[in-house]
Amino acid sequence: MKNNKIKLILVISAVLLVVFNVFSFYVTEQNIEATVQEAIANQTLDTAKAVSAKIDIDTYKKFLSNPEKNDYYWKINDQLNNIREDIGALFVYTLKIDNPKVSHAMILGLPKEKQNLLDIGMICTLPEEQVRLAYYDGAPYTSEIIDDPQHGKYLSVGAPIIDENNNIIGFIGIDISTEKINGINESVQENNMIIFLINSVFLLIVIISSYFIQNWYQREVKKEVENTEDTYQGEIQTLLSSVSSLRHDYSNHIQVIHGLLTIGESEKALQYLDSLSNEVQLIESINSTIEHPGLAILLKSKKIAAQNHQIAMETKVTQNSYQLIKTTDMIKILSNLIDNAIDATRELSEQPRIISILCDANDTHYLFEVTNTGPKIVGDTEIFKQGFSTKPTEEGKVRGQGLFIVKEVVRKYNGEILIHSTDEKVTTAKVVIPIK
Repeated sequence: MKNNKIKLILVISAVLLVVFNVFSFYVTEQNIEATVQEAIANQTLDTAKAVSAKIDIDTYKKFLSNPEKNDYYWKINDQLNNIREDIGALFVYTLKIDNPKVSHAMILGLPKEKQNLLDIGMICTLPEEQVRLAYYDGAPYTSEIIDDPQHGKYLSVGAPIIDENNNIIGFIGIDISTEKINGINESVQENNMIIFLINSVFLLIVIISSYFIQNWYQREVKKEVENTEDTYQGEIQTLLSSVSSLRHDYSNHIQVIHGLLTIGESEKALQYLDSLSNEVQLIESINSTIEHPGLAILLKSKKIAAQNHQIAMETKVTQNSYQLIKTTDMIKILSNLIDNAIDATRELSEQPRIISILCDANDTHYLFEVTNTGPKIVGDTEIFKQGFSTKPTEEGKVRGQGLFIVKEVVRKYNGEILIHSTDEKVTTAKVVIPIK
């Protein structure tokens, strides 16, 4: 059920991301078209201003005094035609604007063989809005796209021609075909399409990666939960066995005390009770001296288990929170090492049966050390392999997992584990976990 919800969330997220990406692409396309048009209009307007500043004012005035295709006309026409060819414009021409309604084309700036397109003073297609702006304010203008049945669609801009007396004697007009605008727009949109595809691929990778990361995370959490559950289940089984053993032992203790009291040996019965009380207090003292609660409970349960097998267990724990190692990992290390020590010590048929546990901490590392009496271990490298065990196999019981688990945990922390066994039947397992 939880997996289905996660998949549904991922699918909805993917759909929303795709919709957002497509909408973003559409809006960007529209903005690009408007931006390209505005940029070309501004650039062309700058060109018109530059042409109006360079035009031969005297020659143009002489033409205006007698507006016909004379030498003055052709001189200005050739100048405008050269500019038209240089910038790739549809038309570069001069305008006469003497009313707020319409404008009149004066010199069209075309080769002689195309002069039949223009009659001097013919009405121009410039929209009335731009005509009014030029007539009343004498200001430069830019138009929207003009749809001319004869010359097609184009953008028109204009700049005033100002003489030496600061009088406006006309306007330079430049028409840019939408084919040029569309060409630039298509080039920009192609680049935008590449960006859109890259973004789409990136989003797809993110969505797929999120799905796999989520699955990986769930598997890791499940594995961690299972490992933790196995660890605590093992400890619970140990506690249950210890409780069962304690119940049996205390039943025997009660019988002994009852017998002593029955025969009148009250002093010996009291001494027997004192020894039992000392054992209980020794176990209870573990909780009060250890700062880490999980560690305290573990050592207490292991001490009870050891006592059930007539094994003396000594513990020495440095006061520390041990917070730089996960509690479950610390329990895996110590639980497996102590269990191995108990199993090894039980093989001794006589005293001394002793296990010593050291938990130490300083500024650079944690040290966990378990020392026990018992048979010497042979083959220090083999003991860390999964399935290897020095104990005889038992039906229904898996052997050889303890040290392998410890080694895997130690490796996770870049730590070190050492096992040393002497001829004097003493084995020490030492684990060092660096914390810096």
